[in-house]
Amino acid sequence: LMLAEQFPAVDLRPILDLVIANAEIFPIQCLPEAVCDDPDDDKFLTCALACKSKVIVSGDKHLLRVSGFRGIQIIKPREFVDTYLP
Repeated sequence: LMLAEQFPAVDLRPILDLVIANAEIFPIQCLPEAVCDDPDDDKFLTCALACKSKVIVSGDKHLLRVSGFRGIQIIKPREFVDTYLP
């Protein structure tokens, strides 16, 4: 709710509906070495690799710096909305 209170004009329902409609669970394997400056962020890359995702949506600066890792594009939420929810 904190995000909703902070940005009341942003309607998150279309994004949440998209996630709910397309969510799946995949087994993962850890990366052999750290990729991000913040190793805690590597879990997102691991998940993307496991499900063969080509896009991660994040505003995290460490993830954004490794955009392109093994073909995975990291984009900011605004870019996601503009590209996938026109």
